[in-house]
Amino acid sequence: MDDRLNEAREEIRRVDAEMAELFRRRMAAAATVAAYKKDHGLPILDSAQEQRVLDRCLPLVPETELQGYYLSYLENLMDLSKRYQRLLTEGRRVAYSGVPGAFAQIAAERIFPDALLISCPSFEAAYSAVERGECDSAVIPIENSYAGDVNSVIDLMFEGDLYVTGVYSLPVMQNLLGVPGGTTAQVRRVLSHPQALRQCEGYIRAHGWEAVPAVNTAVAAKEIARAGDPSAAAIASAETAELWGLELLERHINESEGNTTRFAVFSKAAEPPESGEGNRFILMFVVRDAPGALAAAINVIGNCGFNMKVLRSYPYKKRAWQFYFYVEAEGDARSIDGQLMLQALSRQCDTFKVAGHYSVEPELKDGESL
Repeated sequence: MDDRLNEAREEIRRVDAEMAELFRRRMAAAATVAAYKKDHGLPILDSAQEQRVLDRCLPLVPETELQGYYLSYLENLMDLSKRYQRLLTEGRRVAYSGVPGAFAQIAAERIFPDALLISCPSFEAAYSAVERGECDSAVIPIENSYAGDVNSVIDLMFEGDLYVTGVYSLPVMQNLLGVPGGTTAQVRRVLSHPQALRQCEGYIRAHGWEAVPAVNTAVAAKEIARAGDPSAAAIASAETAELWGLELLERHINESEGNTTRFAVFSKAAEPPESGEGNRFILMFVVRDAPGALAAAINVIGNCGFNMKVLRSYPYKKRAWQFYFYVEAEGDARSIDGQLMLQALSRQCDTFKVAGHYSVEPELKDGESL
């Protein structure tokens, strides 16, 4: 290898070590600033101070070809500082899809009981809130035991840059909610999220009702409460009935007694759990267009000692008639065997990623309130 390349890389290593220590010192100073702002009721964002930082620092890199990069570096650094200060002063901010009473909100509250929960209008909006740094994590459903997986969220996981840092199961009891004074006999149509409608399709079909999809179960309840029409009802949680002043017309109308939804926690940092029993990882990949490529990729995972618990395929939207694969496997992809697995997969796959690590957690339970 060229000596110049070795010297350049060694210089980068030295500078990286220095920058890591300087970064720690800068964030420690940001923590002091955050404490002062909290004590004096000052906002985290101080646009005038940010401009002073830019005015002071930009001349330190006079090279024209580097100034644009340095500007981006400073802006990103100040954004990280604001996010850290907000975490210290306001606590963890967790995004979820829907309005209060949504099952995602219930799950987020169970997982992060001390966090500030932020309502978002869609799965994509909750995911984007973390990407933009407005929230620290997002709690989004990925699968229901009866209605199946939530394809749009799996697509976000495959195409986006966030990591799954936890997977939690929430028992879901769907209920029929109507306006005060209304009865089941008056109902002609029901509103809810498509997943909830599928979970209750037998009950809906038996009554001959029209099923109307809504963005979210809690949003459906909100619409029913606002309309005040006894011929329309929502399918949602018991908490939602209390929040929006609706009556529980009938409890537990889902088809499956063991109806459960799995929620994933998405974060910017990987935050893998400590190595131990119950660890799992999520692997996503696209195999090369060659005979036996999929079988070879699956064999790689097994031959490296990892037990696959889930294997599914999804349409790869960037390539017509091609698919990407989703795997959940027991073990630690950071281990020596995991690194050997990833090296071997690189020879079988066009693209692959470890989308997250998590530990198997007990179910989130809350009895009849769900």
